[in-house]
Amino acid sequence: MPSPAGHHSAVADSSLGRRGFLAGSLGASAVLAAPTLVTWLAAADAKAATAAPAFVDSYRTNVSANLTPETNAVVRVLGGMAQVWKTGSAWNTGTPLRPEVLRANMRYCARVTAARTEAQAKEAFLYDRQHQSYAMIAALGPLADLYKSGALAVTSITGAPDGTPSGPVSDAVPAGAPAGAAIGAGSHTSALGQVATLVDTVRGPYASGNPAKYAYQYPRPWRMNEDSEVVDTGRTDALGYPVYESDVVVAPQLLWQRGATPTDDGGFPSGHTNAFHLAALALAYAVPERFQELVTRAYELSHTRIVAGMHSTVDVIGGRTMATALAAATLADPANAQLKAAARAQALAYFTERTGTTADTLYAYTHAAGTGTDPYADRDANARAVQPHFTYILPRHGRDTALTVPKGAEVLLETRLPYLSAEQRREVLRTTALPSGYVLLDGAEQWGRLNLFAAADGYGAFDTDVTVTLDAAAGGFASADSWRNAIDGRGGLTKKGTGTLTLTGANRYTGGTVVAGGTLVAAAAGALGHGDVRVTAGTLKADSGVRVAGSYTQAAGTTLEVTLSSACAAGLTVERRVVLDRDSELTLRLDAEHAPKPGTTVLVLATRSLRGQFGKVTLDSDACRAVPVYTAQGLAVRLVRR
Repeated sequence: MPSPAGHHSAVADSSLGRRGFLAGSLGASAVLAAPTLVTWLAAADAKAATAAPAFVDSYRTNVSANLTPETNAVVRVLGGMAQVWKTGSAWNTGTPLRPEVLRANMRYCARVTAARTEAQAKEAFLYDRQHQSYAMIAALGPLADLYKSGALAVTSITGAPDGTPSGPVSDAVPAGAPAGAAIGAGSHTSALGQVATLVDTVRGPYASGNPAKYAYQYPRPWRMNEDSEVVDTGRTDALGYPVYESDVVVAPQLLWQRGATPTDDGGFPSGHTNAFHLAALALAYAVPERFQELVTRAYELSHTRIVAGMHSTVDVIGGRTMATALAAATLADPANAQLKAAARAQALAYFTERTGTTADTLYAYTHAAGTGTDPYADRDANARAVQPHFTYILPRHGRDTALTVPKGAEVLLETRLPYLSAEQRREVLRTTALPSGYVLLDGAEQWGRLNLFAAADGYGAFDTDVTVTLDAAAGGFASADSWRNAIDGRGGLTKKGTGTLTLTGANRYTGGTVVAGGTLVAAAAGALGHGDVRVTAGTLKADSGVRVAGSYTQAAGTTLEVTLSSACAAGLTVERRVVLDRDSELTLRLDAEHAPKPGTTVLVLATRSLRGQFGKVTLDSDACRAVPVYTAQGLAVRLVRR
């Protein structure tokens, strides 16, 4: 099928359009060069991967003339596929090397397409034909319509036919569109032109999946049976196309695509999946306030390729892997440094002006809508949606080994975690990565193991001590952020700067916590891990029921802020001892939903041993005041009406 009008070089599954690609750039002998791929990967995968230049330094080798791992960086990083599939001398002569993997792959596709509803079939058509960059805009939620108007981004594909169309349906600028409008990410001369240019650059001339398709020659699922055998039954269907011995059912609206020449119509990797993730990561760089939502939608739209019957799970995993590497390489390329900075600045200025927000409040604005108007408003639902698609049907073998983060990958988090150093962002990627042992994810450089959804929530572990500095004057994530992962590890956390960091996970790190400036918010019972806590400067803000697994020390000039709730036994429980400087302060707030009643006595600090007292105790309430009652085992306050 031809690329939609205006499509850039990161083309989707160009089933019909790749014949010219092959004839003009490769020649007939190039297709037969695929056994070189098998030989190279089987004999020297580890050695060659080590000797090869880093993907970010060689991504421009992904062009039509290069079909081997030695010559093409994308073919190389997708090398895990060669561990399960042996490419043949023709499109229909390959054989499984890991039959159990590919059999599960085909069975999954058959189950999904057999259970597909008419609504799902139409949705699959919509995202097959609509420009992939445009399809990603919906992940911007409350900002989506603003983006479309600002970027002059339009589409002519807004629905699906009830049956099979007579021929290809391509996206185009619809009649009546504003002057200068463009499909995809929008016009390069619009109010969001730098953002549109960034998306199109990430999806540029080195981002096509076609060379890898020719290198691996893994057929579309509807052409194979569950043993990955291509069996032409000799029959034709009502449209005159060959019928294959496969249980995978193509969506009715897409049946016309079966006329593609099989040689030019490989399944691995999925071009649409590549395009979805490339567009998502480019937009996430410019609009990091919607980072996880964009990643979620990329996974969601990629899954429609399986629902459509046009791709299998391994195709989708391959497309996501190559897109992750390609997006990082393009964003890390010094030639694009000015563009990416301009795109981020332009998006921030545009959206804050039109929403009446600031850099500090834009994130809250984009997450204020309910799921009725923003399908990605529920972060936990997003996490549940992407989790099954990380590995699909892939079995896991062997013990886990730590990821060596690919060179340059940290750029993917550059605007989402701007207050961390490049090395710290690499640690975030390493400690949130998917485990090893999944063959398609364990290819050269292991780009497939990166879990960008989890990485947007900060560290997964403190394997060494971590110091983080947020600046209240910097704006956006650089002034305030939340880490939502359950953080493990032997290291500890030191919070510096004037900004605010919130911890929401059930954390298990053992190296202790130091508040040395600004505000650290413990928003879950186990947020402070399993070590001592010291407040040497700034404020520790603890929600109701927070526990300190070690000792707690508070220095002069610092503040502990505790929320009091009738639903919790104590505001803050410290397992060992508490030491308070006489010039330290305590600020108390009442839980909005479970506020203790005036006249009651509420336990603020529960501990084995208390030494010292707060110099000042303040209750943020107009209805009552707090009278402190100290004991050797803690502090309670009696709430007295004013």
